[in-house]
Amino acid sequence: MEALLQGFTHLTWQSFVMYAIGGLLIFLAIRKDYEPMLLLPIGFGAILVNLPMSAVWDFEGTEGVLQIFYKIGIVTEVFPVLIFVAVGAMIDFSPLMRRPKMLFLGAAAQFGIFATIAAVAAIGEAFPSLGIDLKSAASIGIIGAADGPTSIFVAMKFAAQFIGPISVAAYSYMALVPIIQPPVIKALTTKHERLIRMDNTEKKIPKVVLILFPVLVTVISGILAPICAPLVGLLMFGNLIRESGVLERLSKSAQNELANLVTLLLGISIGATMQAENFLKPMTLLILALGFVAFVFDTAGGVLFVKFLNLFSKDKMNPMIGAAGISAFPMSARVVQKMATKEDPQNFILMPAVSANVAGQVASAIAGGIVLALVPWLLGS
Repeated sequence: MEALLQGFTHLTWQSFVMYAIGGLLIFLAIRKDYEPMLLLPIGFGAILVNLPMSAVWDFEGTEGVLQIFYKIGIVTEVFPVLIFVAVGAMIDFSPLMRRPKMLFLGAAAQFGIFATIAAVAAIGEAFPSLGIDLKSAASIGIIGAADGPTSIFVAMKFAAQFIGPISVAAYSYMALVPIIQPPVIKALTTKHERLIRMDNTEKKIPKVVLILFPVLVTVISGILAPICAPLVGLLMFGNLIRESGVLERLSKSAQNELANLVTLLLGISIGATMQAENFLKPMTLLILALGFVAFVFDTAGGVLFVKFLNLFSKDKMNPMIGAAGISAFPMSARVVQKMATKEDPQNFILMPAVSANVAGQVASAIAGGIVLALVPWLLGS
């Protein structure tokens, strides 16, 4: 009889808090349609791992199934880089090739990462009891990239103890792009700027260019920042599969079966890291707050950079497209177009916004590589 009741005896108030958090993520996924492919498995994983005695994680010294998933896919970083293969297969880089200057917008939109790293590092210096070092600061700042796999990749290198809240923050803010970005954009632009129209002419890109692009980006980024090769390289590999034209079945598999399966396992493995004793700490709230700041700074950085370029350019760009330089593809581009249409129903800036959004995909992966290379150098290790 005692064996049947041991589940009840191991329940704590923290368990119920985590059930509520998991339930909230599931609610947002189903009712609000916020990144359901990720928030739903993360939410359910959080509930599973906080069941009494946590048999899915560890039971009487034996590794549970979710701990096995975590070690195989997260610790080894296999799941994040496989997601990049799938994302690469989904992305059409031709809008970016028609407007190569959008690469600068993607780079500018990573400003929030480095600004937040500096701010978090300063907080860590001011309050040593928080236990925040430069590596932890880098792991928190990368949330601003709005790129879940990159956030996980960096966090596993620098601050594995915070992988749960960092992952939840990264994917939650990606889902909340339609809520977070519009107020930031409006605060930094005038109505006149939001009414600026842009050229939507679509020129055909030669197939050879589409094929060479992922190869050259891989080589150049791999030389400049070798540590980013797993992220950028596999993103470009997925794109090469798409553009080659001879691997149609593999391309579709990467976009569908691979993306769906790895996303499912990634989500529930992330949820499994949300054990109450690790997650219910003041540090979690701080990470969520600072991740939000990084996200806002990234959006602001892109918008302000376009405004700066407009000071010296005859062909003005709509500053709103700078906000699409984050990695939340294609949601951010859609948000920008929706705002443009609201201001002027005849203003179509979707393709320039998509160009900036695609640039953000590449820039976020490179930014992650730069962070991974720069932080150890600064620490002298």
